[in-house]
Amino acid sequence: MTSDITLFVNPTAGRGRGARAALPAARALREAGFHVRTVVGHDAPDALTRAKEAVAGGTGALIAVGGDGMVSLALQAVAGTPTPLGVVAVGTGNDFARAAGLPVRDPAAAGRLVAASLKGDGGRPVDLGRVGATWFGTVLASGFDSRVNDRGNRMRFPTGRLRYDAALLAELAALRPVPYRIRLDDGPEQQLEATLVAVGNGASYGGGMRICAGARIDDGLFDVTVVGPCSRSTLLRVFPKVYRGTHLGHRSVTVHRASRVTLTAEGITGWADGEPLGPLPLTAKIVPAAVRLLGAR
Repeated sequence: MTSDITLFVNPTAGRGRGARAALPAARALREAGFHVRTVVGHDAPDALTRAKEAVAGGTGALIAVGGDGMVSLALQAVAGTPTPLGVVAVGTGNDFARAAGLPVRDPAAAGRLVAASLKGDGGRPVDLGRVGATWFGTVLASGFDSRVNDRGNRMRFPTGRLRYDAALLAELAALRPVPYRIRLDDGPEQQLEATLVAVGNGASYGGGMRICAGARIDDGLFDVTVVGPCSRSTLLRVFPKVYRGTHLGHRSVTVHRASRVTLTAEGITGWADGEPLGPLPLTAKIVPAAVRLLGAR
């Protein structure tokens, strides 16, 4: 094991927490005897290029400091390589860290855990999803939730969290079921109408919404949550249950398990780890043990 490791930092994560979090995380790693290099990109493509260069150059680990967006970038650099991934979760969502039982918004503790794992087991193998050449760690969203993301990204005003809330209200007013075609593994193509379909490697997205509450990152399967057609009033009643995962008991919700999922629907964009994948149809495949995750439980 080399003692040279790389901190991959998003300075704007969590309203500036990323830049502040890098300091105690780096201190904990240096106190454990590691030589720490910090990489900060000018933008997402530049950051990814720098992360891939660090991995190709033989860094002992890539440590993502930020939220799920930064973890998503880091996954594109380390997935399928021997380089382990560490996560210092200081973003607004941190769903990947939660799925792995990692510290959230405690950078010093995260740094110590990464150091202990590097000196110990070298990281636990965990699964990732893959769509084309893009890897994801949490949930692929499509339908109502992806339409909210689409609309929110088109809006100029309001800003911040209010923009998401405004987009949510607008999509709720226009709520209608989506005709889907779904294929699970080698089974027959199913035609159905749904409010949304979520394909989960991890249990949650959006900062703790446990849409695929039973999903585990080490079982070699996706949990596929299908929310069937429902009225606005039903959706509003069921929505708060998503944070506890108890929505899975509602009669409009079904759950399937599969290692490969193909989704087809007109006018729907797939989003994974909070980033757009592109329009459906999309095929997601689970890749067992795709990355070694430092400190994962």
